[in-house]
Parts: sequence; C-alpha cells; structure tokens
Amino acid sequence: MTALTLSTAAAPGLRADAIVIGVAKGVKGPIVAPGAEAVDTAFDGRLAGVLETLGASGAEGEVTKLPAPAGFKTPLVLAVGLGSEPEKDAAYEPEALRRAAGAAARILGGSKKAAFALPVTDAGDIGAIGEGVVLGAYSFDAYKQNARSGNDAKARNAKAPLAEAVLLGGKPRDAAHKAALLRAAAVGEELNRARDLINMPPNDLDPEAFAGIAQAAAKEHGIKVQVLDEKALVKGGYGGILGVGAGSAAAPRLVKLSYTSAKATKHLAFVGKGITYDSGGISLKPAGHNETMKCDMSGAAAVFAAVVAAARLGLEVNVTGWLALAENMPSGSATRPGDVLRMYSGKTVEVLNTDAEGRLVLADALWAASAEKPDAIVDVATLTGAMMLALGSRTFGIMANDDAFRSAVHEAAEEVGEPAWPMPLPEHLRKGMDSTVADLANMGERMGGGLVAGLFLREFVGEGITWAHLDIAGPAFNEGGPFGYTPKGGTGTAVRTLVRLAELTAAGDLG
Repeated sequence: MTALTLSTAAAPGLRADAIVIGVAKGVKGPIVAPGAEAVDTAFDGRLAGVLETLGASGAEGEVTKLPAPAGFKTPLVLAVGLGSEPEKDAAYEPEALRRAAGAAARILGGSKKAAFALPVTDAGDIGAIGEGVVLGAYSFDAYKQNARSGNDAKARNAKAPLAEAVLLGGKPRDAAHKAALLRAAAVGEELNRARDLINMPPNDLDPEAFAGIAQAAAKEHGIKVQVLDEKALVKGGYGGILGVGAGSAAAPRLVKLSYTSAKATKHLAFVGKGITYDSGGISLKPAGHNETMKCDMSGAAAVFAAVVAAARLGLEVNVTGWLALAENMPSGSATRPGDVLRMYSGKTVEVLNTDAEGRLVLADALWAASAEKPDAIVDVATLTGAMMLALGSRTFGIMANDDAFRSAVHEAAEEVGEPAWPMPLPEHLRKGMDSTVADLANMGERMGGGLVAGLFLREFVGEGITWAHLDIAGPAFNEGGPFGYTPKGGTGTAVRTLVRLAELTAAGDLG
C-alpha cells in the first residue's frame, strides 16, 4: 500500500521522483491551481503558458509531464487536470481533488516517492487527496508472473504501486489533518481489499475461501465472526442460500461479522450478495456474459470491507455485516426453474429463473439481519442488468422502504464521490410476482426489472425496520479503461457509502 505523510516543507527542497500540481480550466485557458505557487514562481509566473503550449487545458483526468525547473530536487512536474475553475472564493470540490490525485498516483506507478502540491483548504481536502492516492495507486498483479518474480528484465521493470506520497499543504501536527489522513488510509486500504476479492479468479475464491479470508481479517481487527456452513444452513432452514448453491461442488456459506463499540447507541446491518461465480445456473447465461461473473460477489466484498474499515476507525456505532456466499452453477443437483424453495423467513418462492439468484441469497440474509432489530439495514448487490440499462456503468440505484432514508443514503453516496440515483418501488409491480404454487415468484414483469428485484427483497425485511437496497450492477466492475482513481476491473463501489453511513450514524446525523 502507498504510505501517506504530511509535510510543510518547501517544494523546491523536497527530494522526490515527482511533484504533482493541479491545473484547472479557466475562461481563457489553463490556470495553475493553488498549491503550485513555488513551481509557478520558478517558471517566472509562466507555468500556465508552458502547460498550454504542451497541450494542457485543465480538463478532468488530463495529465501533463514537464521537467522540473532549476533549483528543484525533483526531476519531474506532473500537472493533473482538476476540471473547471471554481467560482470566486469557492474551493475545489473534494471529488475533483480525489480524482486528480488518483490519476497522478496511477501514472506514477514504479516511483518511490512523490510530492502532491494540490489545493488544500481544510482537512477534508487532505482526506480527499490521500484517498485518491491510495485508490489510484492500486494494481492487481498477484497472478502475473513478472510481478511475482525478479528473475528477468520485464519483472525488474514492472511498475510497483507508488511507494510514498507526501501531501504538501498539510500540517503534520494538526489533529484534524492527521485524522483525515488516517481515515483516508483506512478506507482506501479496505476498499482496495474489496477490489482484490472482486478481481480474484473464482477457482481461488469460492464461498469457503471467502469465509476464511473474512475470518482472518476479523481476528486481526477484533471483529466477532460466525460462519454457517452447509450443515448449519440446512439445520437453520436457509432455503434461499442452499437453493442457489445446490448445483455447485463448492458449498455455500453465510458469514456474520459483528463490530461493536462500547459507546454505540445505534446498530446498522449491512447485507452483501456474494455469488462467487454466476453461470446463471440451469437458466444459463448466453455466450459473452460469463467472463466477468466472478464480480457477482462485489456486494459482499463491499460489506466486508466496510465493516473492517469501521473497526479500524473505531466508529461509535455497532455494525453487523452479513455475507451471503454461494456459487451458482448448473448440474444434476442444481435448482430447476419451477422448483419451490422454503426461505429462512418461512415464505416459499417459486424459482422461475435460476439466474435471478442474488435476490434469493439476500432474502435469507435480510431476514437473519432483521431478527436482530437493527436501526437500519442496507443491502448491496450486483443484482440486475436492468439497473445497468437504466443508469449506465458508473451509477448505482438506491431503493428503500423510507423516502427520507433513501435521500440520506443518496446524499452520503454523493458526498463521498460515488454516483448514485434514488429509484422508486412502484406497488403495481408487486403483483407480477404472484405465484399460483408459492407465496411469490422470484421473477415479475420484465420492464422495470431492477425495481421488481427491490420489491422482492422488501418482502424479507422485518416489519418496522428501515431498509435500503443498493443495486451496484453497473459500477461494480469496470470493463473499460482506468479513469481517475478507478482501475480496470473491480472497483469497490459502495464501500465508501457504507462507511459514511456508519460515520453519520455514530455522530447521530442519520435519524
């Protein structure tokens, strides 16, 4: 992981591989952002013109390299775009700083040390820059031979993540600045842990292996953990999880992670869909739709990471994470379309499509979470292709049984830089899930399928419990090129939203 430090040192005298500065889009061309004054002075106040000559505009995600000026102990200046210049007396948005820092950290892979001289007005900016650095420096190389061995030239030249980032403008002795940096490291590192899990191939991450990783992390961070194996699931009557996992040689698991604080007055439950591989089951996915289905456990990865982050931050709130883990495979023992499952709640569900499996494992976990009567439940799942069609590949949908809570979750997501959008739960769509042989079916109307899935989940939330559902099918796995602090592959979407909800709850600001 990239080490984060604060420094008040003057930029010219700092020894590093590069100094990162910000450049914004002004009305008449690029503008050098605050924090880069020393660099601009060394260019005799002409840095903006030099950058424009090199093609820089200040657009978000743009990166421009130029030699450091005379007198600097760093050989390279890296100018990153911040987007449009803020209005007079306004500060740069934290997300703009986070993305710029992430883009720079990604470009600086292989470097030992870089100084970040981006705009800093308060501790929030320190946190945003630090978080962007940790997330942007991420790479997943565990399965690449060149990254594992130093025996050839390619291996020796492999770009390791940026080793250290020094944040200029931060105050090492300022309690708020130090706390912001520690938070950035904890949240960023746990989000990267979620990314690692999402990127792991399914032959190495089945439900049992995932449970084992959760147990190890729980022991390290003082989190209580309980794992229900297949025998315990049968004894408990978890028909949804068992039904989904019936076709696989890898047995399902339900993992409960409990972080408690002696000062807590509130209790949050997070529930994650953990389909470690989704073939669609008997309702097999068509060709071309299977290759990325290792990411169908992204919800469980996000919940796991959020609980560990809460523990590392010592938040004064009780947080319980439920990981509903199964592998959805076709075989002679697999659940068939037309089968009826008796869920943990006692309700029966007619399975019309075995590829609508995520809602089945979540239903059991939601009912288990409800039994503890938490103040609120939030589930996270790569649940429906319909949500991707509705909101695209970078935005997740939010549904809830309480409008105020849905708005609060949306505000928390936007605050931490995770694009989200509130979605309805239209009552007329519930009728489409009526079954002639069971209490309900796992499919309803095709149009509005993402909302139908939300309505299905609502059936398994305990009476009187506030609940929200995050459908992260779009942004959970980035199949395109990297951007900002987002890599190709697993993204760790929803980790920061969950952590922020826990922080707001601990502070008494979430109802």
